[in-house]
Amino acid sequence: MSKLTIPAGYKMPLTNNELQRAIELIHADFQHNLTVRLNLHRVSAPLFVDGATGLNDDLNGVERPVTFDIPDVGTDGQVVHSLAKWKRLALKRYEFKLGTGLYTDMNAIRRDEVVDNLHSIYVDQWDWEKHIDPQNRNVLYLKDTVREIVGCICDTATALRNAFPVLTFRPDRDVYFITTQELEDRFPNLTPNERELEICRLHHTVFLMQIGKTLKSGSKHDGRAPDYDDWDLNGDILMWNPVLGRNFEVSSMGIRVDAAALDRQLEESGCNQRRNLPFHQMLLHGELPQSIGGGIGQSRLCMLLLGTCHIGEVQVSLWDQETLRACEKAGITLL
Repeated sequence: MSKLTIPAGYKMPLTNNELQRAIELIHADFQHNLTVRLNLHRVSAPLFVDGATGLNDDLNGVERPVTFDIPDVGTDGQVVHSLAKWKRLALKRYEFKLGTGLYTDMNAIRRDEVVDNLHSIYVDQWDWEKHIDPQNRNVLYLKDTVREIVGCICDTATALRNAFPVLTFRPDRDVYFITTQELEDRFPNLTPNERELEICRLHHTVFLMQIGKTLKSGSKHDGRAPDYDDWDLNGDILMWNPVLGRNFEVSSMGIRVDAAALDRQLEESGCNQRRNLPFHQMLLHGELPQSIGGGIGQSRLCMLLLGTCHIGEVQVSLWDQETLRACEKAGITLL
């Protein structure tokens, strides 16, 4: 059963047909902005990978992938959770030069997702990865890249308002940067999600840094798999959602692990068994390019810019009967 919130007096301002045209505009405009600002090129991406390679992502470290046997190939396939590790390997395979990168349309199934207004078992996002100089593995470069992505979002929001004047959402271009430890120090008596809510209420565009590290309290703000983001150089782009009146994650991203960071994080997380997987061996032996990358939710961005209250208004997925009945009663069309 999902956790459903329907704001009082909510009504989608566009017709169903206008909504589809607006989604098309967001996709086309944002992709263009992203490729120009970050110097990216589109590539094709897998829907599933060989489960034995270690290429699939463990996200928070506990989610189960959708797995199926392929008798004629003689191995099991795994539907991707995301493409963080695959993209880094693709930078090498496709010979992307320093300062250039790739993006792709990533489609995934996350079977263990708890569905609600923001979460679906179907995930669609722009996954991107960029080849960087090792000297750019620093916070300054990370922050500059975050500002470029936020600029892409704001430019697309402007184009959308020009095409559909009834839409009014204006994201804040000014990014407030804060680490998870600084956030805990500021709001020590709140839960991690409550802390995000409060910081986004105060600063409407936030980049929350260093996710995955153990805090002074002994807990983590949130989990991160140990083998793609460097926990010292990652974060989430959060924006204030005025329709839902809450914090809203648009992107998870970061500078990827080098050999030293991977070694440290595998040890800290008790995942040393992954060292012998092919992908991890390449990383530990310095055979993959240094990179920065992330995922930007397509349906999430459409939700935010269009002012919808449920992700099912902008993507097709499966929902429990209680959610379907409640949305129908409220006049909300789930695709």
